[in-house]
Amino acid sequence: MSTTIQIGMLLFPNVTQLDLTGPTQVLSRVPGARVHLAWKDAAPVMTDAGFAICPTTSFADCPQFDVLCVPGGFGIRDLLEDEETLGFLRRQGAGARWVASVCNGSLVLGAAGLLQGYRSACHWRWRRYLPAFGAIPVHDRIVRDRNRISGGGVTAGIDFAFALAAELAGEEAAKLIQLALEYDPHPPFDCGTPDSAGPERVARYEDAIAARMPAAEAIIARAALV
Repeated sequence: MSTTIQIGMLLFPNVTQLDLTGPTQVLSRVPGARVHLAWKDAAPVMTDAGFAICPTTSFADCPQFDVLCVPGGFGIRDLLEDEETLGFLRRQGAGARWVASVCNGSLVLGAAGLLQGYRSACHWRWRRYLPAFGAIPVHDRIVRDRNRISGGGVTAGIDFAFALAAELAGEEAAKLIQLALEYDPHPPFDCGTPDSAGPERVARYEDAIAARMPAAEAIIARAALV
């Protein structure tokens, strides 16, 4: 029997690249892990950072994943109504040991019906929509509920990945990965949450999101299961 841990990361157009690459960097160091970047075909996929990432497998060719992870980004707008992608997630989620998300990727899991009755993290801006999919929003950086594990917004994906690495290979292995990556964050500003940023900055960010993702609420309402 193979001891390889098959880890599948959903790659999609306009993904927030750190949602994808942060956890991928950590999880790729897990002993026995093989990370797959899965999309519909093998063509390079443009991220939100202005560069493309190449899938390593197509939906049709990938193995059954032990870990299925959906990152977030502005591209979720299209995924919420993309039956090919949602069907792929349902099939993989049914056989995965862990079903995971980063940022607003949790909404895509929700649209696939994989979060009904589960507690979940999400980026603070999008957490309000989790109940539409039958999920229970939790204001934590990492949330575990049975075999679901989720990270909050963007950079929380790195923390989430260390927690998942500990589940897959043990705490000592995760600590060695942390040391290897010199993960010891000391941000220069205290502005990483709505509370610390203040209402004026939050309002400016909300305006920017509304401009970049018009009608997002209507799309979420159409995709909602409940």
